[in-house]
This record gives sequence, C-alpha cells and structure tokens, in this order.
Amino acid sequence: MASRSIIPLRAVEGEQTVRVVAPESGAPHAETAMSAVHGPAPLPANGKQFHIWTIGCQMNEADSAKVASLLQEVGYRQTASEDDADIVVLNSCVVRQSAEDKVAGKLGSLARLKRTRPETRIVLTGCMVTNQQEQLRKRFPHVDLFFDPSDFDRLGLVVPELARLEDDLAALPHYYAPAADGLEPAEGYRKGVTAYVPIIYGCNFLCSYCIVPYRRGRETSRPLAAIVREVERLVADGVREVTLLGQTVNAWGHDFAAKQELVTLLRAVDAIPGLDRLRYLTSHPMYMTDELFDVMADLPTLCEHLNLPVQAGDDTVLHRMRRRYTRDHWLERLQYARSRMPDLTVATDIIVGFPGETEEQFLQTYAMLDQARCEKVHLAMYSPRPGTLSARWEDDIPHAEKHRRHQVLEKLQERIGTEINERRLGSVTEVLVEGKNKGRWSGRSRGNTLVHVDVREDTDLLGKLVDVRITSATPWFLIGEAAGAPR
Repeated sequence: MASRSIIPLRAVEGEQTVRVVAPESGAPHAETAMSAVHGPAPLPANGKQFHIWTIGCQMNEADSAKVASLLQEVGYRQTASEDDADIVVLNSCVVRQSAEDKVAGKLGSLARLKRTRPETRIVLTGCMVTNQQEQLRKRFPHVDLFFDPSDFDRLGLVVPELARLEDDLAALPHYYAPAADGLEPAEGYRKGVTAYVPIIYGCNFLCSYCIVPYRRGRETSRPLAAIVREVERLVADGVREVTLLGQTVNAWGHDFAAKQELVTLLRAVDAIPGLDRLRYLTSHPMYMTDELFDVMADLPTLCEHLNLPVQAGDDTVLHRMRRRYTRDHWLERLQYARSRMPDLTVATDIIVGFPGETEEQFLQTYAMLDQARCEKVHLAMYSPRPGTLSARWEDDIPHAEKHRRHQVLEKLQERIGTEINERRLGSVTEVLVEGKNKGRWSGRSRGNTLVHVDVREDTDLLGKLVDVRITSATPWFLIGEAAGAPR
C-alpha cells in the first residue's frame, strides 16, 4: 500500500491543525491503492478546498482527520487559509471555559467571511455541539451545519459530493479515518511517523466537573479485530508509533457482552510485525491493575510512559469531584508501576480552584506532586461547565486565587522537571524523530520526553530511531547528539 498518513501537529494551547502528507515520489498511485481496501477510487480533484480548525483532545484530532479524509475522498483539497476555502470545519472543545471562548471567538470571526463569501459552508462539530444545536443556531446563524462528534454522515448535508457517495461511505469502517493524499506536508514532517487510533468512545464515570460524558455518551468500545486491522494498515504505510486513545482508555472492552480487558488488546497490537512503539491514553486510576502494569513492563513495544490523571491531592476534593479513588490509591498505583518499570515517566492532570477547595487542601495537592515527581503536569484552573454537577455549586474561588495556585504548581513542576532532566545528562536515550524544530531534528523518547538532536545539516533523520547522548537539559526538553547510526 502506498505510504500516506494524516499527521496531527502537536498542540499549542490546545489548538491543532490537521495536515495531510502526500505519497512519496515514485510510490504507486495512492488513491488506487486505497480503493483496493475501501471500495471505489476517490474522485479526481474538483477544484474545491477545505480548511479544518481543531481545538481540544486527541479524540478531536482523530475526528478532524476523519473529516479531512472524507473530503479528500471526494476531490477536495486542503488550504491553509479559511478565506480560500469552500468549506470551513471547526472542531470544538468545551472541557475548559478558555477552549469554549476560543471556539466562540473563531465562530464570530467567520461571520465576516460568510458576509463576503456567502457560498462558503461553515460547519461546527465537537463537544460544543452536543445537546446545544438549537441554541447554537440562534447564536451563530451564519453556521450552515452543526453535527455531533463522529456523526460524519451529516456532512453530506452541505457536501453534495459526499451525499452522492452515501452508499460507498456506508461500507467504510465507522471509526477508521482512511489516510489522504495530495496535501502539503507540515514543514519538517513526513508521513507515517506516529498515529492516533481511537479504541473507545464516551465515558461512564460522570465526574462532577466534566462535560465529556454528556457530549460523547456512554463508553462504546471498538472491536479488537477492527483496531488490529487499522494498526496493521498504518504500519504498512510506514507508521512506527501508535497511540491508542480513549476518554477512559483502560475501560476498553468492559462494555462487550463477554467482557474483555485492555491487556488483551495490548498483546494483540504488540504482536503486529513492524510496529516499533505503542502507547495508550488517557487512563483512569480505578482500572490500573497490577496485570496492566505487568504487561506494560513485559511487552517490547509498550513505552515506559504513563498518563494517569489525578486532578487533586486531597481526598475530600477528590470525593466531591466524584473521582472514586483516594490520594493514597493513586500514589500506590504509581509506586507499583515504578517497581515494575524503573525508567517509567509519568504525566498527570491537576485542577486548581475547584469549588470549596481550601488553602490546606490545595497544599495537599502541592505535597502530593512534590512526592510523586511526575515528568509532566497538565495544570488547569477550574471553570464550571454548564450541565455538570459542579456547575450547580458556587464557583467560590476568585480567579486571582486560582491563578496564584496555578503559578505555585507551575514553579514546583519547573523545579521537579529541572531536577529530573539534569540527572539525564550524559545518558543515552532512544528517540523517534518526528520533524524539525528551529533547525534541529526533534522527537520523543520512549518516556515521551521531547528531545532535540544536534547533527550535521545534511543528515536526514525523519522517521528514524536514533540513540541520543544527552548534552543539555531544561525543565521541558532535552538536547543531545546522535550516539549511533539511525535505524
């Protein structure tokens, strides 16, 4: 199969742009190759263009990749400018108020585009849409279509070419985003380095602050065979690292009539020939079993990195968040994981300023993070999400106090990150090179640490695994020199 893949760039404050990379020169015609798997070959270019703006989580990235693929299949081409697009698709997030504000601001700015080019179709999808379509139509009358996350069939209402292909699209695996070709690659990136594969949608936990279950529904797992087939296709296209995605990824298989566990899927994906690295996120502490950590330690492709949100370090706050575990449980899970994987790196999430959070409770969170020494902490200031349980409570922590607590934890994490990374000076780590950053090749270690590699300018490391000797460290990334031949 020809090599072609959707490459989601890493987020800058949650905003992401989906880029699609063209097949390599000399490769078989990609459209013909895909038709062997997915039915009729795509239509030739129709002169129309699309622009996709994405904010939020990796699930949104996957949905945007699917939209890009569908539009590619019927002859649309990507444009970096919304002003040149025949259709503009916004993929929204409402997990934080700041994200929702960005979406609203973007929608407002598109009203000008609609006035000057009324034929341009404007589409809004993502979590902002679910259960709010009538209100959104009144607020943003210039938007032509609203559709719920993953409800891709509705695109046919504004894309006539898709409507005509309804029968063909029905034959596609619902959650598989076929790769697309013919678009300009992101500078310094090539196809087939890393990919995200959703394995479960929705969430059953109903945390008191979280809107996701109300927007994406209950947990629905994809069949094991479908996931394995998708990863096999990606590996055949040159992908070297796959990340399995879910709002609660380690709940995969729990909704099947014959319940399955994530470890079964991990073993199946690890066995796929040619796959170099495997990751999964985001996990819930309640489902992090000894067996899951043991499998992480034993399977060769599974990277030594754990994304395990804790949200708070005080049991009373955790109880009011409806997180269903204690501070000690979370710390004990980390302790066991590190006993099985001494090189494990850990990322977590923290919310500061949750309703009723006292200074003493905040200091409990501070102490827990100081003890846990995570490599990365995703910090957020609490903002009420309409429709959630906590939105009914008084948001009684002033914004200035939330900001202060946020800064205190930022400084703590900067110190911890500095100490952790300085201990890596002189060590050698394996890096999968994904692209260039300010003239340096850059990639991620198995522990998901960003590493910049100093090599001769004419050296091509795109998509290569390189052993790198660390020569410089910051709290956020490492710099090093190639210590062996790339592979």
